[in-house]
Amino acid sequence: MKAIVNTAVCGLYGQPTRQCTLEDEALLGMVVDILEEAAPGWVRIRTHYRYEGIVSTDDLVMGDDKAAAWEALPKKIILYKDACDVLSAPKVQGWHVRELVRGCIIAPTGEEEGSWAKIALPDGVTGWVPKGILGEYYAAPFTDDEETMRNALVEAAMRYMGTHYRWGGKSPRGIDCSGLVSTAYMLCGILIHRDAKLLEGFPLKAIEMKDMRKGDAIFFPGHVAMYIGGGRYLHSTARDGDNGLTINSLIPGEPDFRADLLEEITEIGSYFA
Repeated sequence: MKAIVNTAVCGLYGQPTRQCTLEDEALLGMVVDILEEAAPGWVRIRTHYRYEGIVSTDDLVMGDDKAAAWEALPKKIILYKDACDVLSAPKVQGWHVRELVRGCIIAPTGEEEGSWAKIALPDGVTGWVPKGILGEYYAAPFTDDEETMRNALVEAAMRYMGTHYRWGGKSPRGIDCSGLVSTAYMLCGILIHRDAKLLEGFPLKAIEMKDMRKGDAIFFPGHVAMYIGGGRYLHSTARDGDNGLTINSLIPGEPDFRADLLEEITEIGSYFA
């Protein structure tokens, strides 16, 4: 059976309780497969990018028919703000219907008023958001042009600057290293492995470090970063003094150079290999 994520940020856990380590997060509007019941009120799901975890049924709209109906609707994505309120009316004085974050998938109803757009959520609730925060939702790579895609990947990752580190996180509320890189790719319509390693069956392939260009992934033991050009990379790290998105250099002598990471690079992954 399928289900739709119906909360802005849905935690995926290893056990049927929120009192355990967060493993991943799914975002509102994602359609998932229900694999089995894990406990009363909890189910094991598989995301569309093939990651599994246990989630609360309170966070889902369940049913194949409902998922099919949702998938058939036109979509947009929350893109140009970290978070937004869905309001009851097309004005800032509207009452609060729901809160969304970047990456949440919504269905525009087609109704607009001034700078506002009316949207529908997976449970059928409707409300209004500023049109300017909505971006295109891509279920497949949005361009075949390599340079355009490389720039878009870096731009998508840079949108999370200022976000603190959260193990298993994948939103502006908190994000980890592989959550950052995989979400940046997802916003551009490319699904890569969610963990910090290359895995057969996903589109990133190993390349030589000398061939690395912006948008490529740099892998370390248990860590991953995105190369942004100019000898620098962007990553989310829990290191003391950083705690979140940080830009570091691969060039010795630069003030943001980290020798410890340069020495630990295991491989480079590229979508464009």
